[in-house]
Amino acid sequence: MKKMISRRNFLKVAGASTAALGLAACGGSSSSTASSTASSAAGSETAAKADGKVYYLNFKPEQDQAWQDLAAEYTKETGVPVTVVTAASGQYETTLMSEMEKSEAPTLFQVNGPVGLANWKDYCYDLSGSKLYGELTSDSFALKDGDAVTSIAYVIETYGIIYNKELLTAAGYTQDDIKGFDDLKKVADDIQARKAELGVEGAFTSAGMDGSSDWRFKTHLANLPIYYEYKADGIGSTDAIKGTYLDNYKQIWDLYITDSTCDPTLLASKTGNDAVAEFVGKKAVFYQNGTWAYSDVKDLGDDNLGMLPIYIGVDGEENQGLCTGSENYWCVNNTSSDEDIQATLDFLYWCVTSETGTSSMADDMGFVIPFKAAKDSTNPLIAIANDYVAAGKTSVDWCFSTMPSEEWKNGVGSALTAYAAGTGDWNAVVTAFVDGWAKEYKLANG
Repeated sequence: MKKMISRRNFLKVAGASTAALGLAACGGSSSSTASSTASSAAGSETAAKADGKVYYLNFKPEQDQAWQDLAAEYTKETGVPVTVVTAASGQYETTLMSEMEKSEAPTLFQVNGPVGLANWKDYCYDLSGSKLYGELTSDSFALKDGDAVTSIAYVIETYGIIYNKELLTAAGYTQDDIKGFDDLKKVADDIQARKAELGVEGAFTSAGMDGSSDWRFKTHLANLPIYYEYKADGIGSTDAIKGTYLDNYKQIWDLYITDSTCDPTLLASKTGNDAVAEFVGKKAVFYQNGTWAYSDVKDLGDDNLGMLPIYIGVDGEENQGLCTGSENYWCVNNTSSDEDIQATLDFLYWCVTSETGTSSMADDMGFVIPFKAAKDSTNPLIAIANDYVAAGKTSVDWCFSTMPSEEWKNGVGSALTAYAAGTGDWNAVVTAFVDGWAKEYKLANG
Protein backbone atom coordinates (compact mmCIF):
# COMPACT_ATOMS: atom_id res chain seq x y z
CA MET A 1 0.00 0.00 0.00
CA LYS A 2 1.46 3.35 -1.02
CA LYS A 3 2.09 5.70 1.88
CA MET A 4 1.12 9.23 0.88
CA ILE A 5 3.02 12.26 2.16
CA SER A 6 1.05 13.90 4.91
CA ARG A 7 -0.04 17.49 4.36
CA ARG A 8 1.83 18.48 7.51
CA ASN A 9 5.10 16.94 6.34
CA PHE A 10 4.70 18.42 2.88
CA LEU A 11 4.24 21.89 4.31
CA LYS A 12 7.24 21.32 6.55
CA VAL A 13 9.37 20.60 3.50
CA ALA A 14 7.83 23.44 1.48
CA GLY A 15 8.30 25.96 4.27
CA ALA A 16 11.81 25.01 5.25
CA SER A 17 14.66 27.19 4.09
CA THR A 18 16.42 24.34 2.36
CA ALA A 19 19.65 24.20 0.45
CA ALA A 20 17.52 23.50 -2.59
CA LEU A 21 19.08 21.77 -5.53
CA GLY A 22 18.65 24.97 -7.50
CA LEU A 23 21.38 25.13 -10.13
CA ALA A 24 24.23 25.07 -7.78
CA ALA A 25 25.36 22.62 -9.22
CA CYS A 26 26.79 21.47 -10.71
CA GLY A 27 25.49 21.17 -13.39
CA GLY A 28 22.43 22.80 -14.80
CA SER A 29 22.99 23.39 -18.47
CA SER A 30 22.55 26.96 -19.57
CA SER A 31 20.76 25.66 -22.64
CA SER A 32 18.03 23.78 -20.75
CA THR A 33 15.28 25.84 -19.21
CA ALA A 34 12.14 23.75 -19.48
CA SER A 35 11.00 20.51 -17.91
CA SER A 36 11.28 17.44 -20.10
CA THR A 37 9.40 14.20 -19.70
CA ALA A 38 9.26 10.97 -21.62
CA SER A 39 8.51 7.32 -20.93
CA SER A 40 10.79 4.70 -22.36
CA ALA A 41 7.93 2.21 -22.29
CA ALA A 42 6.27 3.97 -25.19
CA GLY A 43 9.17 3.13 -27.45
CA SER A 44 9.12 -0.60 -26.78
CA GLU A 45 6.02 -2.27 -28.22
CA THR A 46 7.45 -5.72 -27.64
CA ALA A 47 8.34 -5.15 -23.98
CA ALA A 48 7.06 -7.78 -21.59
CA LYS A 49 4.73 -6.80 -18.79
CA ALA A 50 6.80 -5.77 -15.77
CA ASP A 51 5.93 -6.14 -12.10
CA GLY A 52 7.24 -2.70 -11.23
CA LYS A 53 8.06 0.61 -12.85
CA VAL A 54 10.57 3.41 -12.43
CA TYR A 55 9.96 7.16 -12.33
CA TYR A 56 13.18 9.18 -12.13
CA LEU A 57 13.01 12.90 -11.38
CA ASN A 58 16.28 14.02 -12.94
CA PHE A 59 18.18 17.05 -11.66
CA LYS A 60 20.53 17.61 -14.59
CA PRO A 61 18.97 19.25 -17.68
CA GLU A 62 22.14 18.84 -19.71
CA GLN A 63 21.89 15.05 -19.40
CA ASP A 64 18.16 14.81 -20.12
CA GLN A 65 18.45 13.23 -23.57
CA ALA A 66 21.09 10.76 -22.41
CA TRP A 67 18.82 9.63 -19.58
CA GLN A 68 15.86 9.34 -21.94
CA ASP A 69 17.92 7.17 -24.29
CA LEU A 70 19.30 5.01 -21.49
CA ALA A 71 15.84 4.53 -19.99
CA ALA A 72 14.48 3.47 -23.40
CA GLU A 73 17.29 0.94 -23.80
CA TYR A 74 16.58 -0.54 -20.36
CA THR A 75 12.90 -0.90 -21.18
CA LYS A 76 13.80 -2.57 -24.47
CA GLU A 77 16.02 -5.07 -22.66
CA THR A 78 13.83 -5.76 -19.63
CA GLY A 79 10.28 -4.64 -20.34
CA VAL A 80 10.32 -2.45 -17.23
CA PRO A 81 8.75 0.98 -17.88
CA VAL A 82 11.12 3.81 -16.99
CA THR A 83 9.90 7.40 -17.02
CA VAL A 84 12.42 10.23 -16.82
CA VAL A 85 11.23 13.73 -15.95
CA THR A 86 13.81 16.52 -15.92
CA ALA A 87 13.13 19.57 -13.79
CA ALA A 88 13.66 23.01 -15.26
CA SER A 89 16.84 24.87 -14.38
CA GLY A 90 16.76 26.04 -10.79
CA GLN A 91 13.40 24.37 -10.09
CA TYR A 92 14.35 20.93 -8.80
CA GLU A 93 13.25 21.31 -5.20
CA THR A 94 9.99 22.98 -6.18
CA THR A 95 9.30 20.28 -8.77
CA LEU A 96 10.17 17.52 -6.31
CA MET A 97 7.75 18.88 -3.71
CA SER A 98 5.00 19.06 -6.33
CA GLU A 99 5.65 15.58 -7.74
CA MET A 100 5.85 13.95 -4.31
CA GLU A 101 2.28 15.10 -3.64
CA LYS A 102 1.00 13.05 -6.55
CA SER A 103 -0.32 9.50 -6.36
CA GLU A 104 2.38 8.42 -8.83
CA ALA A 105 5.32 10.07 -7.14
CA PRO A 106 8.94 9.66 -8.28
CA THR A 107 10.44 6.33 -7.26
CA LEU A 108 13.89 7.87 -7.66
CA PHE A 109 14.91 11.41 -6.74
CA GLN A 110 17.99 13.19 -5.48
CA VAL A 111 19.30 15.47 -2.73
CA ASN A 112 22.32 17.75 -2.78
CA GLY A 113 23.99 16.61 0.43
CA PRO A 114 23.39 16.56 4.18
CA VAL A 115 21.41 19.82 4.30
CA GLY A 116 19.12 18.79 1.45
CA LEU A 117 18.79 15.30 2.92
CA ALA A 118 17.43 16.69 6.19
CA ASN A 119 14.17 17.57 4.45
CA TRP A 120 13.69 14.26 2.65
CA LYS A 121 15.25 11.58 4.85
CA ASP A 122 11.83 10.32 5.95
CA TYR A 123 11.19 9.31 2.33
CA CYS A 124 14.53 7.61 1.69
CA TYR A 125 14.63 3.83 1.38
CA ASP A 126 17.50 2.25 3.32
CA LEU A 127 20.06 1.26 0.68
CA SER A 128 22.47 -0.43 3.09
CA GLY A 129 21.50 -3.92 1.93
CA SER A 130 21.24 -3.10 -1.76
CA LYS A 131 23.49 -4.36 -4.53
CA LEU A 132 23.91 -0.72 -5.59
CA TYR A 133 25.54 0.15 -2.26
CA GLY A 134 27.85 -2.83 -2.65
CA GLU A 135 29.17 -1.36 -5.92
CA LEU A 136 30.45 1.87 -4.35
CA THR A 137 34.22 2.28 -4.39
CA SER A 138 34.12 4.03 -1.03
CA ASP A 139 31.67 4.38 1.82
CA SER A 140 32.42 8.10 1.77
CA PHE A 141 30.13 8.44 -1.25
CA ALA A 142 27.07 7.49 0.84
CA LEU A 143 24.98 9.67 3.13
CA LYS A 144 23.66 8.05 6.29
CA ASP A 145 21.00 8.61 8.92
CA GLY A 146 22.24 6.51 11.81
CA ASP A 147 22.96 3.08 10.33
CA ALA A 148 20.64 3.60 7.37
CA VAL A 149 22.14 4.50 3.99
CA THR A 150 19.72 7.13 2.75
CA SER A 151 21.50 8.36 -0.37
CA ILE A 152 24.31 7.41 -2.73
CA ALA A 153 26.40 9.79 -4.85
CA TYR A 154 26.28 8.92 -8.52
CA VAL A 155 28.73 11.39 -10.06
CA ILE A 156 31.93 13.13 -9.00
CA GLU A 157 32.41 16.50 -10.68
CA THR A 158 35.00 19.25 -10.88
CA TYR A 159 34.91 22.95 -11.59
CA GLY A 160 37.35 25.82 -12.01
CA ILE A 161 38.13 28.44 -14.65
CA ILE A 162 37.92 26.95 -18.13
CA TYR A 163 40.09 28.83 -20.61
CA ASN A 164 40.73 29.02 -24.34
CA LYS A 165 44.35 28.02 -24.92
CA GLU A 166 44.49 29.62 -28.35
CA LEU A 167 43.35 33.02 -27.06
CA LEU A 168 45.60 32.86 -24.00
CA THR A 169 48.59 32.06 -26.20
CA ALA A 170 47.68 34.88 -28.59
CA ALA A 171 47.80 37.23 -25.59
CA GLY A 172 51.33 36.03 -24.87
CA TYR A 173 50.65 33.71 -21.93
CA THR A 174 50.33 30.06 -20.99
CA GLN A 175 48.93 28.31 -17.93
CA ASP A 176 52.45 28.26 -16.46
CA ASP A 177 52.22 32.04 -16.07
CA ILE A 178 49.25 31.73 -13.69
CA LYS A 179 50.07 30.23 -10.29
CA GLY A 180 47.89 32.35 -8.02
CA PHE A 181 45.48 35.27 -7.86
CA ASP A 182 48.08 37.96 -8.47
CA ASP A 183 49.15 36.21 -11.67
CA LEU A 184 45.55 35.73 -12.77
CA LYS A 185 44.78 39.40 -12.19
CA LYS A 186 47.89 40.53 -14.04
CA VAL A 187 47.04 38.41 -17.08
CA ALA A 188 43.33 39.29 -17.06
CA ASP A 189 44.02 43.02 -16.64
CA ASP A 190 46.42 42.92 -19.59
CA ILE A 191 43.93 41.06 -21.80
CA GLN A 192 41.19 43.50 -20.84
CA ALA A 193 43.42 46.48 -21.67
CA ARG A 194 44.27 44.97 -25.08
CA LYS A 195 40.87 43.47 -25.89
CA ALA A 196 40.45 45.37 -29.17
CA GLU A 197 43.91 44.33 -30.31
CA LEU A 198 43.25 40.70 -29.34
CA GLY A 199 39.79 40.60 -30.89
CA VAL A 200 37.94 39.75 -27.67
CA GLU A 201 35.31 41.58 -25.66
CA GLY A 202 36.76 40.80 -22.27
CA ALA A 203 39.05 38.53 -20.31
CA PHE A 204 36.12 36.80 -18.56
CA THR A 205 32.68 35.87 -19.82
CA SER A 206 29.81 37.79 -18.28
CA ALA A 207 29.07 36.80 -14.69
CA GLY A 208 25.35 36.54 -15.29
CA MET A 209 23.19 36.76 -12.20
CA ASP A 210 19.90 35.50 -13.55
CA GLY A 211 18.68 32.08 -12.40
CA SER A 212 20.46 30.16 -15.16
CA SER A 213 23.87 31.47 -14.12
CA ASP A 214 23.93 32.97 -10.60
CA TRP A 215 24.65 29.57 -8.98
CA ARG A 216 28.16 29.83 -10.39
CA PHE A 217 28.89 32.72 -8.04
CA LYS A 218 26.51 32.58 -5.06
CA THR A 219 27.31 28.88 -4.62
CA HIS A 220 30.38 27.66 -6.52
CA LEU A 221 32.49 30.80 -6.13
CA ALA A 222 31.25 31.29 -2.57
CA ASN A 223 32.56 27.80 -1.82
CA LEU A 224 36.15 29.10 -1.86
CA PRO A 225 35.99 31.40 1.19
CA ILE A 226 34.00 28.75 3.05
CA TYR A 227 36.52 26.04 2.18
CA TYR A 228 39.47 28.09 3.39
CA GLU A 229 37.69 29.09 6.60
CA TYR A 230 36.80 25.49 7.35
CA LYS A 231 40.36 24.44 6.57
CA ALA A 232 41.86 27.10 8.84
CA ASP A 233 39.49 26.24 11.69
CA GLY A 234 39.71 22.47 11.24
CA ILE A 235 35.93 22.03 10.84
CA GLY A 236 33.55 20.55 8.29
CA SER A 237 30.49 22.70 8.96
CA THR A 238 29.35 25.53 11.18
CA ASP A 239 26.26 27.22 12.53
CA ALA A 240 27.94 30.63 12.20
CA ILE A 241 30.34 31.41 9.38
CA LYS A 242 32.89 34.09 10.34
CA GLY A 243 33.68 35.39 6.89
CA THR A 244 37.44 35.21 7.39
CA TYR A 245 38.13 35.10 3.65
CA LEU A 246 35.45 37.46 2.35
CA ASP A 247 38.07 40.02 1.30
CA ASN A 248 39.43 37.29 -0.96
CA TYR A 249 35.92 36.61 -2.26
CA LYS A 250 35.63 40.33 -3.05
CA GLN A 251 38.81 40.50 -5.07
CA ILE A 252 37.96 37.56 -7.32
CA TRP A 253 34.42 38.89 -7.81
CA ASP A 254 35.84 42.35 -8.61
CA LEU A 255 38.08 40.74 -11.22
CA TYR A 256 35.21 38.81 -12.78
CA ILE A 257 32.98 41.88 -13.14
CA THR A 258 35.69 44.38 -14.13
CA ASP A 259 37.66 42.34 -16.70
CA SER A 260 34.47 41.22 -18.37
CA THR A 261 32.65 41.21 -21.68
CA CYS A 262 29.97 43.53 -20.31
CA ASP A 263 29.39 46.41 -17.93
CA PRO A 264 28.74 45.24 -14.34
CA THR A 265 25.38 47.05 -14.32
CA LEU A 266 24.07 44.56 -16.89
CA LEU A 267 24.76 41.39 -14.92
CA ALA A 268 21.26 41.03 -13.46
CA SER A 269 19.91 40.16 -16.90
CA LYS A 270 22.87 38.19 -18.25
CA THR A 271 22.26 34.45 -18.59
CA GLY A 272 24.20 31.24 -18.68
CA ASN A 273 23.55 31.09 -22.42
CA ASP A 274 25.22 34.49 -22.80
CA ALA A 275 28.37 33.24 -21.08
CA VAL A 276 28.50 30.10 -23.23
CA ALA A 277 28.01 32.11 -26.42
CA GLU A 278 30.79 34.52 -25.44
CA PHE A 279 33.21 31.71 -24.67
CA VAL A 280 32.45 29.51 -27.67
CA GLY A 281 32.36 32.62 -29.86
CA LYS A 282 35.92 33.44 -28.74
CA LYS A 283 34.86 36.73 -27.20
CA ALA A 284 36.38 35.85 -23.81
CA VAL A 285 39.39 33.86 -22.62
CA PHE A 286 38.13 32.66 -19.22
CA TYR A 287 34.83 31.03 -18.18
CA GLN A 288 34.09 29.73 -14.69
CA ASN A 289 32.28 26.41 -14.91
CA GLY A 290 32.79 22.67 -14.52
CA THR A 291 33.31 19.34 -16.20
CA TRP A 292 29.56 19.09 -16.83
CA ALA A 293 29.83 22.08 -19.22
CA TYR A 294 31.93 20.17 -21.75
CA SER A 295 29.02 19.62 -24.13
CA ASP A 296 28.48 23.40 -24.21
CA VAL A 297 32.09 24.27 -25.04
CA LYS A 298 33.35 21.26 -26.99
CA ASP A 299 33.07 23.08 -30.33
CA LEU A 300 36.26 24.94 -29.41
CA GLY A 301 38.11 21.62 -29.75
CA ASP A 302 39.40 19.33 -27.02
CA ASP A 303 43.02 20.42 -27.46
CA ASN A 304 42.02 24.05 -27.07
CA LEU A 305 40.40 23.65 -23.64
CA GLY A 306 42.31 24.24 -20.43
CA MET A 307 41.24 24.62 -16.81
CA LEU A 308 42.67 26.72 -13.97
CA PRO A 309 41.96 26.60 -10.25
CA ILE A 310 39.86 29.48 -8.90
CA TYR A 311 42.54 31.50 -7.15
CA ILE A 312 41.40 34.03 -4.55
CA GLY A 313 44.71 35.16 -3.07
CA VAL A 314 45.20 32.75 -0.15
CA ASP A 315 48.65 31.78 1.11
CA GLY A 316 49.84 28.55 -0.45
CA GLU A 317 47.29 28.55 -3.27
CA GLU A 318 50.02 27.68 -5.77
CA ASN A 319 49.45 24.14 -4.50
CA GLN A 320 45.70 24.36 -4.96
CA GLY A 321 43.89 22.18 -7.45
CA LEU A 322 40.39 22.29 -8.85
CA CYS A 323 37.14 22.09 -6.87
CA THR A 324 36.05 18.45 -6.80
CA GLY A 325 33.12 16.71 -5.12
CA SER A 326 29.47 15.79 -5.48
CA GLU A 327 26.10 17.20 -4.59
CA ASN A 328 24.22 14.62 -6.60
CA TYR A 329 22.86 11.79 -4.44
CA TRP A 330 20.28 9.24 -5.52
CA CYS A 331 17.43 8.46 -3.13
CA VAL A 332 14.86 5.71 -3.61
CA ASN A 333 11.37 6.71 -2.47
CA ASN A 334 10.31 4.46 0.39
CA THR A 335 6.64 5.45 -0.11
CA SER A 336 6.62 3.64 -3.47
CA SER A 337 5.24 0.13 -3.75
CA ASP A 338 7.57 -2.80 -3.06
CA GLU A 339 7.47 -3.68 -6.77
CA ASP A 340 8.44 -0.17 -7.83
CA ILE A 341 11.21 0.03 -5.24
CA GLN A 342 12.71 -3.22 -6.51
CA ALA A 343 12.34 -2.11 -10.12
CA THR A 344 14.15 1.13 -9.26
CA LEU A 345 16.97 -0.68 -7.45
CA ASP A 346 17.39 -3.04 -10.40
CA PHE A 347 17.50 -0.14 -12.83
CA LEU A 348 20.19 1.68 -10.84
CA TYR A 349 22.29 -1.46 -10.50
CA TRP A 350 22.10 -1.97 -14.27
CA CYS A 351 23.11 1.67 -14.85
CA VAL A 352 26.34 1.33 -12.85
CA THR A 353 27.35 -2.24 -13.78
CA SER A 354 26.21 -3.02 -17.33
CA GLU A 355 28.21 -2.24 -20.47
CA THR A 356 25.35 -0.11 -21.77
CA GLY A 357 24.82 1.79 -18.52
CA THR A 358 28.44 2.52 -17.68
CA SER A 359 29.23 3.49 -21.28
CA SER A 360 26.32 5.91 -21.37
CA MET A 361 27.27 7.50 -18.05
CA ALA A 362 30.90 7.89 -19.09
CA ASP A 363 30.56 8.82 -22.76
CA ASP A 364 27.09 10.33 -23.23
CA MET A 365 26.78 12.00 -19.84
CA GLY A 366 30.49 12.65 -19.27
CA PHE A 367 30.27 11.35 -15.71
CA VAL A 368 32.95 10.06 -13.38
CA ILE A 369 30.92 7.62 -11.30
CA PRO A 370 32.07 6.25 -7.90
CA PHE A 371 31.27 2.63 -8.71
CA LYS A 372 33.53 -0.39 -9.26
CA ALA A 373 32.58 -0.92 -12.91
CA ALA A 374 33.07 2.74 -13.86
CA LYS A 375 34.56 3.49 -17.26
CA ASP A 376 37.00 6.28 -17.96
CA SER A 377 35.20 9.31 -19.31
CA THR A 378 36.16 10.76 -22.69
CA ASN A 379 35.50 14.27 -21.33
CA PRO A 380 38.84 16.15 -21.68
CA LEU A 381 38.01 18.43 -18.75
CA ILE A 382 37.92 15.36 -16.52
CA ALA A 383 41.35 14.36 -17.83
CA ILE A 384 42.61 17.81 -16.85
CA ALA A 385 41.15 17.39 -13.37
CA ASN A 386 42.93 14.05 -13.04
CA ASP A 387 46.19 15.68 -14.09
CA TYR A 388 45.98 18.12 -11.18
CA VAL A 389 45.53 15.26 -8.75
CA ALA A 390 48.41 13.33 -10.31
CA ALA A 391 50.60 16.44 -9.94
CA GLY A 392 49.93 16.46 -6.20
CA LYS A 393 47.70 19.52 -6.15
CA THR A 394 45.19 19.71 -3.29
CA SER A 395 41.60 19.55 -4.52
CA VAL A 396 39.18 22.06 -3.03
CA ASP A 397 36.33 20.30 -1.23
CA TRP A 398 32.73 21.03 -2.10
CA CYS A 399 31.73 22.73 1.16
CA PHE A 400 28.66 24.38 -0.32
CA SER A 401 26.54 21.39 0.62
CA THR A 402 26.76 22.85 4.16
CA MET A 403 25.27 26.20 3.11
CA PRO A 404 22.28 26.57 5.41
CA SER A 405 19.56 27.18 2.82
CA GLU A 406 18.65 28.25 -0.68
CA GLU A 407 17.43 31.50 0.82
CA TRP A 408 20.95 32.15 2.09
CA LYS A 409 22.31 31.67 -1.42
CA ASN A 410 19.67 34.00 -2.83
CA GLY A 411 20.57 36.66 -0.28
CA VAL A 412 24.24 36.48 -1.20
CA GLY A 413 23.38 36.52 -4.90
CA SER A 414 21.18 39.60 -4.55
CA ALA A 415 23.90 41.41 -2.62
CA LEU A 416 26.54 40.50 -5.23
CA THR A 417 24.26 41.77 -8.00
CA ALA A 418 23.55 45.06 -6.23
CA TYR A 419 27.26 45.55 -5.51
CA ALA A 420 28.12 44.98 -9.18
CA ALA A 421 25.40 47.40 -10.28
CA GLY A 422 26.59 50.09 -7.87
CA THR A 423 23.30 50.12 -5.97
CA GLY A 424 24.77 48.30 -2.98
CA ASP A 425 28.10 48.07 -1.21
CA TRP A 426 30.33 45.20 -0.18
CA ASN A 427 29.21 45.48 3.45
CA ALA A 428 25.81 44.23 2.29
CA VAL A 429 27.48 41.16 0.80
CA VAL A 430 29.28 40.52 4.10
CA THR A 431 26.00 40.92 6.00
CA ALA A 432 24.18 38.52 3.69
CA PHE A 433 27.03 36.02 3.99
CA VAL A 434 27.64 36.14 7.74
CA ASP A 435 24.41 37.30 9.37
CA GLY A 436 22.33 35.51 6.77
CA TRP A 437 24.13 32.26 7.50
CA ALA A 438 23.42 32.40 11.24
CA LYS A 439 19.79 33.31 10.62
CA GLU A 440 19.12 30.61 8.04
CA TYR A 441 20.95 27.96 10.03
CA LYS A 442 18.80 28.70 13.05
CA LEU A 443 15.62 28.57 10.95
CA ALA A 444 16.64 25.28 9.37
CA ASN A 445 17.73 23.68 12.63
CA GLY A 446 15.25 25.05 15.11
